[in-house]
Amino acid sequence: MTQSSEIAEKAAFDYIRYAQLWEDADVLTAALGDVTGGTLVSICSAGDNALAMLTLDPAKVVVVDLSPAQIACLHLRVGAFRNLSHPEFLELMGAVKSDRRAALLERAIADLDADTKAFWASLSDDVAQHGAGGVGKFERYFRIFRTRLLPLVHSRRTIDDTFVSRPKAERQDFLDTRFITWRWRLLLNVFFSRFVMGRMGRDKAFFDHVDGSPAQHVARRIRHAAVDCDPAENPYLHWILKGTHGAALPMTWRAEHYDVIRSRLDRLDIRSGSLEAFVSTGEKADGFNLSDIFEYMSHDVFAQVYEGILSAASPNARLVYWNMMAPRRVPTDLQHRVNTLTDVEDTQKQRDKAFFYSDFVVEEVRP
Repeated sequence: MTQSSEIAEKAAFDYIRYAQLWEDADVLTAALGDVTGGTLVSICSAGDNALAMLTLDPAKVVVVDLSPAQIACLHLRVGAFRNLSHPEFLELMGAVKSDRRAALLERAIADLDADTKAFWASLSDDVAQHGAGGVGKFERYFRIFRTRLLPLVHSRRTIDDTFVSRPKAERQDFLDTRFITWRWRLLLNVFFSRFVMGRMGRDKAFFDHVDGSPAQHVARRIRHAAVDCDPAENPYLHWILKGTHGAALPMTWRAEHYDVIRSRLDRLDIRSGSLEAFVSTGEKADGFNLSDIFEYMSHDVFAQVYEGILSAASPNARLVYWNMMAPRRVPTDLQHRVNTLTDVEDTQKQRDKAFFYSDFVVEEVRP
């Protein structure tokens, strides 16, 4: 059984699951190392990390995804980078407030293929209201959390105070004395339960190989986001609690990277399908962004897919991926073929602002 057949038989891929990336591109790009002039491979998701990889100056970024809807998210970004200014891009995506997103969407999709234009035109009202970065299932899940339930737990002042920059000791005190209340614990246990997350957030099939409580996992990771990192600099936490990014932006959406990414858009090679869309060609890559795809696989399928990736990896290529709740690292019988870059992992874990993930893995193929 292949990776594509295992998850494709269990989960739907005809709608936007993630309208923006919930993985930290700063961590990803740092972990990939020097790949100037090389070939990179990336899982698409919403496309932000694939675009961030262009800042590393590769010759090509091959982008793959099982979901046509997620591929459409990347095509929208390509059109937006080409046709919009940076402030307009932020308005369209929903990072800042705007009353002209429908018009910006028309400009962004003007040069795209007919199917992609029709896909986004059908979402025009949602984009106008929430931004193109707010129309996915996962983002709707957080919107319900933020607008309907969070006000029952915390005042607007407490939420605003969450994003005041403080020394670490004061962040710890704020979290323990003002943020983690019995109401907050109750909300976490209900809203981030396996049942609710599977029904409203992630597809329930994505928990097939997960042990433990999602709510307890989220509680642990919030401490990382609120104490180990500075919430004032965290765009992901800001969006969850306030619905915009504020002054903090994900790497791909920052002004300093906009023109570089725009100038390298023709280096994207977008392919529908699983990783096999690349592996089966016989091409070699110098780095892989594997997102958290291994979470969705049984151990046997994971081992098969991992070995396939190694067959398509150049010497010294890095495999970069996240684990949320299902622990995945190089299979035992393949450990002789890779080195785990523990120092790189430890450094990047400490600065990872996308706080959902329990582990960040960087493995390098031995020459």
